[in-house]
Amino acid sequence: MKPIIGITIGDFNGIGPELAIKVANEPSIKKICVPALIGPLNIFEAVSRNYKIKCNFTKLTIPVPQKSSVPVIDVGDGIEADINYGKPTKASGRSAGAAIERAVELCLLKKIDAIVTAPASKEALHLAGYNFPGQTEMIALLSRSKQVAMFLVTKTFKVGLVTIHTGIRNVAENITKEKLYEKIAIINKSLEKDFNIRSPEIAVLALNPHAGENGLIGNEEKQIIEPAIESAKVSGIKVRGPFPADAFFGTQQYKKYDAVIAMYHDQGMIPFKMYAFDKGVNFSAGLEIIRTSPDHGTAYDIAGKNKANISSMLEAVKLAVQIVHNRKENDRT
Repeated sequence: MKPIIGITIGDFNGIGPELAIKVANEPSIKKICVPALIGPLNIFEAVSRNYKIKCNFTKLTIPVPQKSSVPVIDVGDGIEADINYGKPTKASGRSAGAAIERAVELCLLKKIDAIVTAPASKEALHLAGYNFPGQTEMIALLSRSKQVAMFLVTKTFKVGLVTIHTGIRNVAENITKEKLYEKIAIINKSLEKDFNIRSPEIAVLALNPHAGENGLIGNEEKQIIEPAIESAKVSGIKVRGPFPADAFFGTQQYKKYDAVIAMYHDQGMIPFKMYAFDKGVNFSAGLEIIRTSPDHGTAYDIAGKNKANISSMLEAVKLAVQIVHNRKENDRT
């Protein structure tokens, strides 16, 4: 049986529906899974017409394989399709939020095997009353997942984040020994369970320049990061660090490790996107369900122009399918 992958609409004033439709209609994707779109049917139909995408939709309550059409779980009742490309609106946030809620519900009911979320706007979600830092935190709460780590993934380069959508001035106070240890453990377990890597090796980056220079620049390495790494080693995890981030990436040491853990968003995202901007995938490690997404945003600047690059979204679906199979295999052994 092919896994059923729910693909949410994202922000319909961005490139979300374009990505979702094009990927669900892609023959290579239909070959490996049953893609099911989740969002307002009227918006999917409008975008398909506007972009002249030949795609037949079948409105369903529960996604099932369709021979000549793409199943759509319609969450559009009462949601106006006020498409206004390039601007976050209450309606686009409500649509994105409703799609996420329905997708998580179907995953928990085991009606779909995984979720791939198209890019959504945090501002639009907030306008609609979804007060979360991002889709990751919303999905974690809805899926009753106690732990989650943002994990950026390619076949050869993987980066986990300790803090995600945290302002730079607040990063240090949001890093604790307990939190770092938790992220190391989540990433280690995910590498084993989701990626079938036995005895993975993990590198942890420093927070301060030059890893704090023995406390001259900062004490977080001595007081927080090194103790967390030692605790992880005691629990049997193969982990090293803290490494100064500039030298670590400059000398390509990341190639020696199965994953790298960065202290804050840009410390991990900048090298990752330089390495794999069109191919990277955002995976939510540690969730009770499987969720992936492309590693880019709503791209308001090209919304409505039929110019979106679907490469990262394609990789997100492929990774979701791979993880579904890996988890099933591990459950059997």
